[in-house]
Amino acid sequence: MTVERQEMLARLDVFVGEWSLEPRFPEGRPSPPGEVPKARTWFEWALDGEFLVQRTEIPVPEAPDGLMVVRADPGTGAYTQHYFDSRGVARLYAMEFDGRVWTLTRESPDFTPLEFRQRFTGTFSEDGSTITGGWEVRFDGGEWEHDFSLTYRRAG
Repeated sequence: MTVERQEMLARLDVFVGEWSLEPRFPEGRPSPPGEVPKARTWFEWALDGEFLVQRTEIPVPEAPDGLMVVRADPGTGAYTQHYFDSRGVARLYAMEFDGRVWTLTRESPDFTPLEFRQRFTGTFSEDGSTITGGWEVRFDGGEWEHDFSLTYRRAG
């Protein structure tokens, strides 16, 4: 492993651990009735620290559970997130992380047709205990539109 790759992977250490998830949907968008169940995600290193794995459990039938694997590419200085969910969806996201701002973007067809583009931007709080962000979508060359907000809060 090159030093550059080690540095790229070390930058991701801030994600490691368990987080609660708090989605907020715009008015008029369907959301689960009543109290929103506790959704959670956790990040951990896999395969001798070569990959960062994220697992997400969302106890709402309309929202899929997920498994994501992050890979660092020192040749390009970029990360790739491989996304899989309980619906059988598989996607690739370009990922950027500068130590504070986390971005995931899908703008090219991959394992599934590109019916719409997606982008997530989240920002870590100063103390690293919260990530505040949101997902956006873009259809047929239009403008980016807010899809929903998502806050990560470090557990315990």
